[in-house]
Amino acid sequence: MKVIIIGAGEVGFHIASHLARENKDVVVVDKNPETLRRVSDNLDVQVLQGSGSSPVVLEEAGIQSAEIVLAVTNSDEANLVACLVANILSPATKKLARIRNADYDGYHETFREKAPHIDTVINPDIEVVKTILGMMKVPGAVDVGEFADGRIKFVCIYLDDRSPLNGVQLIDLPGRLGGMRLLLAAIMRDEELIIPRGKDELLAGDLVYFITESEQLEKTLDALGKQEAPIKRVLIIGGGRIGYRLASLLEDEPISCKIIEKDPAKCDKLAERLNKAVVLHGDGSDQGLLAEENVGDMDAVVTVTSDEETNILASLLARRMGIRKCITRISKFSYFPLMTTIGIEQVVSPRLSAINGILQHVRRGKVLSAMSIKGEQAEILEAVAMETSAIVSKPLRSVGVPKGALVAAIMRQDHIIIPSGETIIAPDDRIIIVARREVIPQVEKILAVKLEFF
Repeated sequence: MKVIIIGAGEVGFHIASHLARENKDVVVVDKNPETLRRVSDNLDVQVLQGSGSSPVVLEEAGIQSAEIVLAVTNSDEANLVACLVANILSPATKKLARIRNADYDGYHETFREKAPHIDTVINPDIEVVKTILGMMKVPGAVDVGEFADGRIKFVCIYLDDRSPLNGVQLIDLPGRLGGMRLLLAAIMRDEELIIPRGKDELLAGDLVYFITESEQLEKTLDALGKQEAPIKRVLIIGGGRIGYRLASLLEDEPISCKIIEKDPAKCDKLAERLNKAVVLHGDGSDQGLLAEENVGDMDAVVTVTSDEETNILASLLARRMGIRKCITRISKFSYFPLMTTIGIEQVVSPRLSAINGILQHVRRGKVLSAMSIKGEQAEILEAVAMETSAIVSKPLRSVGVPKGALVAAIMRQDHIIIPSGETIIAPDDRIIIVARREVIPQVEKILAVKLEFF
């Protein structure tokens, strides 16, 4: 597979890193020589200096032989023009574009149906807001996701020493859960990701990723010892694109919302566009202001300014004032390993959301969705088993799923199956697979060669 990535920023760099590890043919295009130097010094990919919207540059990059073009610069307009030119030069090449401006929200389908014929428009701000809302609604959630049209939930929580499952082996879980269907997909322990087996034991301090039916989520959280009162009062620090989107959605919920924003012009716009939210002018990292606004009485604080140092400081101050749920926006991937160490557990990233939105489109096979977990150490894939699949009518234990990967759930028509080694996959089943980063190529081979007929 040949992939052209236009834009060598954080998103472009990390997608290129993903694909390079999987031995894909990658060309990264950018106008900035310093940014390209970072790519060439760290990754085994081709780099090309120039504008991604230049037909000459795209032809030099090999647009006619590329299966996918990813336009992920920081400019929406540059991404749109790059896709337009790519469509003129090579209509068969799949085009994906990162577009963040809300002004374009109503045109995503138009872009697909008409020139520049963008196959997928990715707005990371929308995905981040979805994640934030999911975290707010699920007690104790560090990360959330959903598959099978929302029928299956993927949730990440910390196990504390009060959890009834502390010290329990996975093989004994069904008895402890009263027959409830739950699958532990992954465990993060001391920064090491574990794809668990039956004899693995749950310990206090583990970061646990589990999959369950949406209708069973509340019971599952009770069994895991996670009960919290519903969130009624939220403070948003940062009134930019993400802050505004979140506040506007909260207006439809029984939730009281305040926004703190530094820029007086943004405050005026927020006050004009929002009906219920209280808009405050000030610095969200100002301890005096937070105390004055009785932050300690809030149920949740969400820090989503464009400055991550401000977000981190504001979250730490809020935690110190007694807030039980702080959700923090982070952009720099290098910060992720530090967050848990300093006590910040619930982190969102527009850049990681963009990467998750792109991953499903660069995977072989009929992949419906993909999600990175815990610093990109693993992925969760949702794929469709095709009628021609070699794994159809075979018990899972005979399929040859690589070590480090796990078939976590199967959706068959309206039925959800938490599989065992004896489970048999049927045509058109939706399969959810959790896999460590290093075995993704093997999983991809299964999806391409066996799940989908060529």
